[in-house]
Amino acid sequence: MDITASSVQLNTPDGKMEAYEARPKDAGPHPAIIVLMEAFGVNSHIKDVTERIAREGYVAIAPDLFHREAERIIPYNDLQKAIGTMNRLQDPKVMEDVGAVIAHLKAQSYSKPGSIGVTGFCMGGRFTYLAAADHNQDIRAAVAFYGGGIPAGKPSPLERTKDIGCPIHLFFGARDQLIPQDHVDKINKALTDNQKNFTIKVYPEAGHGFFCNDRPVSYHADSARDAWEKFKTVFAQHLK
Repeated sequence: MDITASSVQLNTPDGKMEAYEARPKDAGPHPAIIVLMEAFGVNSHIKDVTERIAREGYVAIAPDLFHREAERIIPYNDLQKAIGTMNRLQDPKVMEDVGAVIAHLKAQSYSKPGSIGVTGFCMGGRFTYLAAADHNQDIRAAVAFYGGGIPAGKPSPLERTKDIGCPIHLFFGARDQLIPQDHVDKINKALTDNQKNFTIKVYPEAGHGFFCNDRPVSYHADSARDAWEKFKTVFAQHLK
């Protein structure tokens, strides 16, 4: 599918936020998926994922959650800087950013009203879980890739589980050294106890970042392919 892509400027309570938007070239309207970045920023990988989603027939938009920072893209080999920058994010502020994206999508003629989903990677997976709860009137489906720290924070996204209003799918790697298995177990229990519509898939051979083909050390092709097929199925079912 032919797509068009560009950077857009969105209004937030803290000023302008840049976002990378890709969408089919035809007028639409199309369902939309918000893409929440890793701790390395809206880099070439996140832009590539956004474009891949657009080619499946969605308006895909990746907001720059580091728009309050001086350095907004961090190299993969500088993990400590990425973690430090990520740790300065505040959950309520990020949810305001997600709200700004939702408002933008609702205002566009090429975006289908009532058909918005959210996905995210690493810290973006954590924010995907939180967005499914915080924006439960607007988010219709959520897919989180190796969302780290979902049980962390005061309050944590896990404490908001009761507010999740859509189906949520979560992908993890059994060899993920950043997300302990007991975190996955806690997420499973919270979603089960709150009777949510969810699926958790743990890939036995995958580690953290297994979907990122720009990181050869962590990329796991078989797991990434399977997760992508499941991703497409989930959003086609709930947004299309």
